[in-house]
Amino acid sequence: MDLNEAVAFVAGGGGGFGAATARRLHAAGAKVLVGDLDDVKGKAVAEELGDGAAFVRTDVTDEDSVQAALDAAMELGPLRVAVVAHGGRGGKRILDKESKPAPQAAFSQVIDIFLNATYNIDRLAAAAIARSEPLAHGERGVIINTASIAAFDGTIGQTAYAAAKAGIVGMTLPLARDLGPLGIRAVTIAPGTFLTPAFRDADPDELDTYWGKAVPFPKRMGRAEEYAMLAQQIAENPYLNGETIRLDGGLRFTAKGGH
Repeated sequence: MDLNEAVAFVAGGGGGFGAATARRLHAAGAKVLVGDLDDVKGKAVAEELGDGAAFVRTDVTDEDSVQAALDAAMELGPLRVAVVAHGGRGGKRILDKESKPAPQAAFSQVIDIFLNATYNIDRLAAAAIARSEPLAHGERGVIINTASIAAFDGTIGQTAYAAAKAGIVGMTLPLARDLGPLGIRAVTIAPGTFLTPAFRDADPDELDTYWGKAVPFPKRMGRAEEYAMLAQQIAENPYLNGETIRLDGGLRFTAKGGH
């Protein structure tokens, strides 16, 4: 797909993966609608990008909110790309130190933020992309979801998070099969340990040393720009479809994480 003049909706566009992807797609010629619950961060990314970019406050768990963001995206032109890159909390151990069970509501909240919200965006974005005229070979666009390597080898305390991310992995092929007749692809990125704003003011070198021990190569955390590179390749390569791609430097989590 030629990204020049295409429109991309990036959910979580004010955060690490989302902001980096918004920048990269915009640099490739796409118009970008940044959707985020954080007004300050979301507006900052849209203002940084300038012409061909806009921000809409978006609650990914709310149907009306997501639809409003997609409507704004379609005002920029034909929607071709939807990237689901929002974040959230990962949950708790199923039993605490006193063997008390975690609240069921805590599990449901993680599932809602990650899995249910991803499906919510996917279904609405697919309907929006389906309204765009087909390009060469009948392609209309692509949906890019974000899972995690926790979907395959989740660590201690990641029961809810791993379940949510595994659900996203499980949706990928059926999504591609559902949407294939409309010329819409679906691909999922499963990142490993990445240096994102979630780590706030932590020293990057110290984090690379701590987390990079278990990464075969390169022995460091991933960078949001590397996620964005893959997202661009997925958008541009019409034969990438129905697959989950691990982006982790070969890392496999152990019971206590990657370190």
